[in-house]
Amino acid sequence: MNVSQKIIASHLVSGTMKTGEEIGLRIDQTLTQDATGTMAYLQFEAMGVPRVRTQLSVSYVDHNTLQTGFENADDHRFLQSIAAKYGIYFSPAGNGICHQLHLERFGIPGRTLIGSDSHTPTAGGLGMLSFGAGGLDVACAMAGEPFYITMPKIVRVTLKNRLRPWVSAKDVILELLRRLSVKGGRGKIFEFSGPGVATLSVPERATITNMGTELGATTSLFPSDSVTRDFLAAQKRAKDWKKLTADDDALYDEEIIIDLAALEPMIALPHSPDNVKKVSELAGTPVQQVAIGSCTNSSLADMKLVAKTLKGKKIHPNVSLVISPGSRQVVQLLAESGDLADMVASGARLLECACGPCIGMGQAPSSGAVSLRTFNRNFEARSGTKDAKVFLCSPEVAVAAALKGEITDPRKLGKKPALSLPRSLPVDKKLFYPPARRLKSVEVLRGPNIKPLPEFAPLENTINAKVLIRLGDNISTDHILPAGAKILPLRSNLPAISEHTFATVDKEFATRAKEAKSGVVVAGENYGQGSSREHAALAPRYLGVKAVIVKSFARIHLANLINFGILPLTFENPTDFEQLSQGQEITIPDILEKLQDAGGRIPAKNAATGKLIALRFDLTPRQKQILRAGGLLNWIKKNS
Repeated sequence: MNVSQKIIASHLVSGTMKTGEEIGLRIDQTLTQDATGTMAYLQFEAMGVPRVRTQLSVSYVDHNTLQTGFENADDHRFLQSIAAKYGIYFSPAGNGICHQLHLERFGIPGRTLIGSDSHTPTAGGLGMLSFGAGGLDVACAMAGEPFYITMPKIVRVTLKNRLRPWVSAKDVILELLRRLSVKGGRGKIFEFSGPGVATLSVPERATITNMGTELGATTSLFPSDSVTRDFLAAQKRAKDWKKLTADDDALYDEEIIIDLAALEPMIALPHSPDNVKKVSELAGTPVQQVAIGSCTNSSLADMKLVAKTLKGKKIHPNVSLVISPGSRQVVQLLAESGDLADMVASGARLLECACGPCIGMGQAPSSGAVSLRTFNRNFEARSGTKDAKVFLCSPEVAVAAALKGEITDPRKLGKKPALSLPRSLPVDKKLFYPPARRLKSVEVLRGPNIKPLPEFAPLENTINAKVLIRLGDNISTDHILPAGAKILPLRSNLPAISEHTFATVDKEFATRAKEAKSGVVVAGENYGQGSSREHAALAPRYLGVKAVIVKSFARIHLANLINFGILPLTFENPTDFEQLSQGQEITIPDILEKLQDAGGRIPAKNAATGKLIALRFDLTPRQKQILRAGGLLNWIKKNS
């Protein structure tokens, strides 16, 4: 077997490892972050389970650390108290970015992990089978329920040779995005192998698995080898290591070959991670902002490379450079080595160990600015400035731009600085708060921004509703429900946050939906790509959206729609997309009866034209039951 199959086989609780079949997996670990965690824990509370049933669950605060009002601080207090009460470790604001911290402190090769953040596959760089998921799926895993996915194809990505100087792991994943696009990984696990794997450190591997999410992949995974062992030993966790590699005769569904020595610095242009070109093709483009950090590129090695390159130099006067280290451990080591002083002396601005600008939490660029970021997403307006031009690149490319004031091939900077990384790292566990010893004695602290979970009705047999909005391809969860400092503090207040549904593409949507009281959403390919935030399904359901009709769905968002009782349908004939316009009324009859059919077909009628539209559903028996009940929480209560 390959590595993916070995971990799946050891955690399989239902189904068989046949491509396209639904499987249920036992989950060892979960993580949440504060933008999605409050809702996940409200849902966990609703299940009535006295303590988490995983081997380990961790609640991180790393997204909403900008405290411009009481909401975020109240929610952090809620998260800490609920973690203490239900057996969850808690990492407070400023401790670091969840994925960086999970690599350092908790990840274990061969274990399973799901997190209410789409970049949870970062842990695949450590040999964990890790998935991004909606908060409700994470709540269910904490309650001891299996995590369900469709058995994916497993793609072998064979890495040959080694990267040349100034070329980085970020360029590997950008090359995959250039080849495959943001929907090229749907229904697939990318498993990395070949002689080039041994040349990549765990943080480099984690950069690649982190951005496998941008391919639409189910997850990405590296083997656990001597490099993994050395990383864990440096973190004083050698006992957590186990060797985990593919058998010599392992089979794969597909293979992709990448010659690391043939790569050169790459960059993703606005406004999609797959709009990739060589840096040399854009050299000379003026740059106004550079941001280095995020869960993709905030490791010690990334930070030291930036510091060594900046040493003794000044950033260009037209550039604002901001740097976000990934964890307190990284900051401590930078401070002790003098690297932090070199960053500050160059003119860089040091930010908190948090997600920050990556999710629009501060550092919005100036109007029309070119911003180079070492992040994983560059969707329009995600930065907080709608007309900004955000590019994605490696720390090498970013620091070169900061020094030169324009997009620059870092190979033009001369010899790459040599890095010396410590073999043993300082480990301070004092700021990871364990759960209370007496769970029942803990009071959960709730602020006024936390509202009760809504109750949703079961699925109707017939939907008569207007098309509330019609959208194109690659609609992201940022389009559906934006991130940023204004909206994310409302994540535990569904009535308030729903007012911002589709706000970046249609400011009138929420008003129109409330007036209509029910409706459907129509869109093109890869609907719901990007973040795992379940609010992008929950808010439309709260506003009365009954069905979403598209050409194709992104994996996590499809699961979230089902979890909240929204009927997910696809066009049998994609050209029928052209038949539907905003404001037209559509009728979908006999839904409950059609869900019993094996064929997966539901006809709909366009009242404006009188034409029938052939729609399809691809649902497992379990998912059909969840939809009938009106969502996963209803189904759990019904069957408990």
